[in-house]
Amino acid sequence: MTPAVSVVIATRNRPTLLRDALLGVASQRHVPLEVRIADDGDRSLPDDLGGAAHLEMVVVPAHAGLTAAARNRGSAGARGDVIAFLDDDDRWLPDHLAGLAHAFRDPAVDFAWRDCAVIREDLTAAGQRRERARRAIAHDWDAELMRRDDYLPPSAWGVRRSLFDQLGGFDESFRYSEDWDFVLRAATLTRPFRVPGVTVEVRMRDQGNLSSEDGAERRDCLARLAARHALPPIEPKTFWEVALAVEAASGRPTPS
Repeated sequence: MTPAVSVVIATRNRPTLLRDALLGVASQRHVPLEVRIADDGDRSLPDDLGGAAHLEMVVVPAHAGLTAAARNRGSAGARGDVIAFLDDDDRWLPDHLAGLAHAFRDPAVDFAWRDCAVIREDLTAAGQRRERARRAIAHDWDAELMRRDDYLPPSAWGVRRSLFDQLGGFDESFRYSEDWDFVLRAATLTRPFRVPGVTVEVRMRDQGNLSSEDGAERRDCLARLAARHALPPIEPKTFWEVALAVEAASGRPTPS
């Protein structure tokens, strides 16, 4: 049986990008059971969120100022057997959920992900997106590579609800790298399952990307992550730099 999927979108004060993300959800061949918008902003969301009126949507106030907490709030009460995460500035292509849902028909699969394109873009004053460059990350599960580079963005994941609950969700003590910590904890309980095919666009701008932060708090989170999981010392990288590192580990450029 194909499992029901709940979509959890973490958002904070970016309604134009959120509308674009919702258009990608609305385009899915596999229609989700529900879309739960974890609103972590300090301004009310607009009444009109675009062309996703046929979807069951609920706005969950987070008011935490923390991505890990927003995703946890959005996941609490989710009715689906599987939770698929999406950040408000990323986009899904139409086959994304269909591939994940098919993978979870196997009861042995508790964590699955799809390949992604990492896109560097600019936003115009009107909110239009202009792509500058892209690289793809299309790499099988590699536990050793994951010790150096977190190449599985949350917008690419599906997590069985039972596993999410068993792990206690995201660790809210991490402002940064909470997703890397989640994957490493999940991998101690199950083998992550890749569903090949680029169906996710991870979109990066010069401002508003957590992966571009290089301050003391991010470095502290990386140090605590390394200590928790017995990793080598970790230097901050942007996700674009992670894509380059995965490409180098693969020994060949990955097509987008």
